[in-house]
Parts: sequence; C-alpha cells; structure tokens
Amino acid sequence: MVVSVFDLFSIGIGPSSSHTVGPMRAANQFIQALRSQLRSNSTYCLKVTLYGSLAATGRGHGTHQAIILGVLEQQPETLNPDEIDRYLDSVEQSGELLLSAGQKLRFSSADIHEELIVLPYHPNGMRFQAFDEIEQEILNKVYFSVGGGFVVEEGVEKNSPQKDDDNEFSFSSAEQLLAICREKNLTIAQLMRTRELQHITEQTVHKKLGEIWTVMQACVERGFTQQGVLPGKLKVKRRAAKLFRDLSDNKDLGDSDPLQVMDWVNLYALSVSEENAAGGRVVTAPTNGAAGIIPAVLHYYRDFVKSYSDEGVEEFLLTAAAIGSLYKMNASISGAEVGCQGEVGSACSMAAAGLTAVLGGTLGQIEYAAEIAMEHNLGLTCDPVEGLVQVPCIERNAIASVKAINASRMALQSNGEHCVSLDDVIKTMRETGRDMSQKYKETATGGLAVEVPVRIIEC
Repeated sequence: MVVSVFDLFSIGIGPSSSHTVGPMRAANQFIQALRSQLRSNSTYCLKVTLYGSLAATGRGHGTHQAIILGVLEQQPETLNPDEIDRYLDSVEQSGELLLSAGQKLRFSSADIHEELIVLPYHPNGMRFQAFDEIEQEILNKVYFSVGGGFVVEEGVEKNSPQKDDDNEFSFSSAEQLLAICREKNLTIAQLMRTRELQHITEQTVHKKLGEIWTVMQACVERGFTQQGVLPGKLKVKRRAAKLFRDLSDNKDLGDSDPLQVMDWVNLYALSVSEENAAGGRVVTAPTNGAAGIIPAVLHYYRDFVKSYSDEGVEEFLLTAAAIGSLYKMNASISGAEVGCQGEVGSACSMAAAGLTAVLGGTLGQIEYAAEIAMEHNLGLTCDPVEGLVQVPCIERNAIASVKAINASRMALQSNGEHCVSLDDVIKTMRETGRDMSQKYKETATGGLAVEVPVRIIEC
C-alpha cells in the first residue's frame, strides 16, 4: 500500500521522528483512549515503560520530554519549540495534570521507566498504564514507533496512513510504478498527485506541498543565525552560522572554486540537522535523523539550477515521496530496525530521484539515481554517540546530500539502463538490516557510540 506524500513529509520537532515525534503521538493516542475510562473529580496516575532502542537512546533523543508533551496533548505538527521548556517545567513542578471535569493525572518524568528488552513487533516499543486511586489498572496499551513518526498500536489493525490500493494507480514495487507511468504516459509526480487527488482537492495538495517547502526553507534560514553549542554532554558547536557568513563573504570566489557549490550544499544540510538536534521545527523527510538531506538538495535546485520553479519543487517532493513509499512498504525507514541506511540512505535515494526528475530525467534515469544513492549507503549503521542525534548524524546528512546530487548527475549522464534495479537494492537493504547486529541499530552500544565518548571533550 502506497504511503501518502503527507505522511512521509510531516512537520514536527527534533531531534528524532521515531524517538520524539512517534512517542508524542502515542501519548496523545493513549490520553484520548483514557478519557472514556475516567470519572469526574477523580485522580489517576500514569506509568510509561520504554523498551529496546527507546530505552537505550531515548534520553538523548528527547523521548521522555516528548511523552510528557504528548500527555499534555501537544501535537508535533503545531507545537511551538520555544514553548517546550515551559510545558515541561509546569509538569515537573506540579507532578500532575488537569485533564478535564476535575480529572487529575499524576505524572512526571520520574514515572517514565526503561527496559532494554526488545518487544517482538519492533525495537521501538512503549507501554502506557493508567491506575485509579486504589492503584487498580484501568488501561494498558502498547505502542510501537516504527520510523518517520508512524505509530502502531499492539493488537490493533494498523490505522494506516497509507492509501487504499484498490485502484489503477496502485503499486508495490518500482517495477510496477514505472510500468503504470509508461502505460498511462504519466510522470512519477503526476501519478502521485493523482493518488492524492482521490482523497483531497488539488488546492489542498498545492497548499500542503507549499507548507512543507516553506518550513524547510525557514529551518535552513533559522540555522544560519543560531550559534553556541547543541544540547547534551558532547557540547557540539553549531557550525552553520559561521559557514554561512564565510560563504556569503566569499561568493566572488565561486568562479575560481567550482566546488564552492558543494560547500553551500553542506551548509544547507548542516543548518537543518543542527536545528533538528536542538529540538527545532523540521520536516520529517522521511525521518528527523535524515531531515537535512531533501531540504539541502532542494536548496541546491533553488539556488544553482536555472530552471528552478515552484512547480519544480512540487515535482521534486512528489517524486521523492514515491521512492520513499517503496522503502516504507518493502523495507524500513527506521534506524532502530535497519540502521541508518533506512534513514539517511532512504532520504538520499529520495532526493536523488527528486532532483533527477526536475532536471528532466527519464523514468529509467530517475530509478537509476535512486538506486545509486541507496546502493552506496548499504550497511550504514546507526551508532549515535551518547545517544544524541549529533555525531555522526549531522555531518552524515551533509555527506548524503552531496551524494544524492552526484547520484543524480551519474544517472543523467546515462541512458537510464543499469544492472541493479531499485527493487533489488531495496530488498538488499532490508536483508542487510535484518543481518545487522542490534548494537549498530540506534542503541548506542556499538561503533562510534562506544569508541568516541572516552576521548571526546568538545567537538
């Protein structure tokens, strides 16, 4: 089943779609379910248990704060990042929340517990339990944050954001996607737009795509102005503001240094990734850990491609979403499930496809660009130092943004024919993720996460 464009690209807050956005949504769902069980003028208490990757790296990924915000019924799409501390402080000071009709819920960060065991369905599990005044359990639900902010409740048929597949525009593989486009003489973007129009109006599609691009641009621009260090023990210095000043002061050197374009692409990605690491507003694309790649490549298109247009931005996003849907359907976009190949690799592949489309690539060239980008991200591990979405995540977004542009250029210089299909590489990514040791899948128990902290003081 094909995932909607507006589920792959959703507006939220950093630093993680699976560890921040997903748990916030799960907490919201639990509170909504709890309301029907409550009596007026009564006090209840709440206990939350995090499992697997959420337990291992949740503190560094903002999971505890996200759950509190979700219990407060804040939504990642509308939450003002500048208000987060105020909400959190109010809960920690009072230790309880007023729900409605005199109903009180005793809850604070001390009621969030961690267990490193992995539940069967997915590594990102969380259990919510509510108790009444006599400590009798009245509601117990388990949710899984499966990547990109998507949430699945245990034992419940997926309330899927995916579109109904009983129509002539459905596809479950790249081969089917390209076959439909050729049969109906459609671009990938046109096919994806047609699918969305089965559920919402053309005006709404245009408006939503515009909002996504607006938030991406605002995130880049905010990153240009922010200085200091990022939250957490690593004290990682923000670099985007200085790099922006340096590049702006040396624009005239661009003619003598053709690779300065690469510096700008790095800047765009660093700017978004630093904002994400700081808990700012970003677009999940398709995850927060990889949120810098698609905006960086889109900014490259805006600033360095003469054929740039607003219509091109929509074509880019729609094409990228089709490729992202294939990864979501047939593999995973969760770092806790398949490593960073599922996050940065998927985003790189999506960006390469989107750029190739707006540069006039054929269907074969678009598929080839997406395949190149993922093929050379296969086996990419997720080993965040101190469990923070900073090292190696921030620089990794920059490297992958340049890689996406290079993949697009290589595909455009070909006739679109290639040895490895996109379906082949997606299947390989899935199998590689299954074989990958759990310590390299967002648990901070292997790789850089165990080698670097003993030496790092400030970077």
